[in-house]
Amino acid sequence: MSINEIFGLKVREKRIALNLSQEKLANMADIDRTYLPDIENGRRNVSLAIAEKIAKALNVPLTKLLEDI
Repeated sequence: MSINEIFGLKVREKRIALNLSQEKLANMADIDRTYLPDIENGRRNVSLAIAEKIAKALNVPLTKLLEDI
């Protein structure tokens, strides 16, 4: 798995555990709703700024989403 795929999988797992839709999480993270599916599927390179927004919206430390990368 690539770094992008691992990060995306962790985001998806946490989002589902919190029972959030992709659209809801995108709104909470203040990112475009069409961007999140690409992140979750490992098709996007994510900047640290966007990764931090996602982590905050998921209420987890960014380091948790970066484990095993």
